[in-house]
Amino acid sequence: MKKERLMQALYNSPTAFHACSEIAKILEENSFTMLKEGEKWQLEKNKGYYLMRNNSSLIAFKCGKDFSFNIVASHSDSPCFKLKTNYEMKVENYRKFNVEKYGGGILYSWFDRPLTVAGRLIVKKGDELYGVNFTSSHTFVIPSLAIHFNRTVNDGVKFNPQTDLSPIESVVNDGRLNDEINRFADGEVVDCDLYLVCSQKPFSAGCDDELVCSPRIDNLTSAFSSVEGLIHGKEKAINVVFVADNEEVGSRTKQGAGSKFLYDTLLKISLSLGKTEEEMRDSLNSSFLVSFDNAHAVHPNHPELSDPTNKVLMGNGIVIKKHANQNYTTDAFSSAVIKRIFEKAEVPCQDFFMRSDLPCGGTLGAISSSQLSVRSVDVGLAQLAMHSAVETFAFKDFEYAEKGLTTFFSVKLTCDGYDSVKILF
Repeated sequence: MKKERLMQALYNSPTAFHACSEIAKILEENSFTMLKEGEKWQLEKNKGYYLMRNNSSLIAFKCGKDFSFNIVASHSDSPCFKLKTNYEMKVENYRKFNVEKYGGGILYSWFDRPLTVAGRLIVKKGDELYGVNFTSSHTFVIPSLAIHFNRTVNDGVKFNPQTDLSPIESVVNDGRLNDEINRFADGEVVDCDLYLVCSQKPFSAGCDDELVCSPRIDNLTSAFSSVEGLIHGKEKAINVVFVADNEEVGSRTKQGAGSKFLYDTLLKISLSLGKTEEEMRDSLNSSFLVSFDNAHAVHPNHPELSDPTNKVLMGNGIVIKKHANQNYTTDAFSSAVIKRIFEKAEVPCQDFFMRSDLPCGGTLGAISSSQLSVRSVDVGLAQLAMHSAVETFAFKDFEYAEKGLTTFFSVKLTCDGYDSVKILF
């Protein structure tokens, strides 16, 4: 995927609903067929398929001739704010949105930026209820408090999400979001999942335009690169891309990595290919899961916050994430497997560890592994400003990801228990 196409895809994906719709469009452009969970499947080898759950999680796959699974998992959601029911509040001559935090964002990064409202409307038409994606055409803002009202603001401020982070909807008697929603919907809007999201357009930075700055780099860069790898891989095994929702809030939903969505889909693939559930479970011994979420690069203004002997640098290749307490699923064996595959693809790798005196975040790898007993590795793209309204990464690493995952989706693993692995290129 070229940089301009990636930047447009990021811009087109303000919420998990929109991200899955954007991925589905890419898949259909490449002859993938949409399936539904509640229907009978008739699968053909070397053809592409995809399905969605809740319209915010997606699984795409291609069936090779060998019965094992090469899986890449990422997530579709990012930190933002969710509009509450009865979201309008009036203060003096302002209307404001009443919002609550979704995930763990960097709150100060949301002030004085272009924001919009996007998500899903549930529409009633006759006896039918259906969801439709919505993005407001209007721009909103959370205004900072002037320094004249808080002279110590540059010494640090603790923000209250209820009182400090309400965006201005309008000045009273001007337009209202409800009016736009009702004009947009072809029927009665019964309820909605609407989010306040950053609407700033992605842009290039650096003297060589080598950096990309955009909302939702974590984790849509992983999702889009895994889809590109699936499309261009030369499948020997059954290649699977899982883009899960709700990672930023723990994954414990019907469409998250903590659900049985992935397991149920692998089982249905297996049954459609004439295999039993026991044969599917046996095949997991020769299967492999790449949990692909982003990683922290060394910050140029605070290099002391990175591990002293494992420096992760943007533009220097795919990051393999490790942690003694298994916040990441990587072990020496799974690390060696992915390093060998990426070496074949001529993709450089670098190891990531948190400083031992800082807490380590987690991702969907360990949660997915709890549902699917399979050898797993956690990898990602190096980035700065993770969980900011606008994040930064080096586009070269996205190209490395596409190249490495295309090679991953072109191999077959054979395993003798957990003691040896042979990679067939």
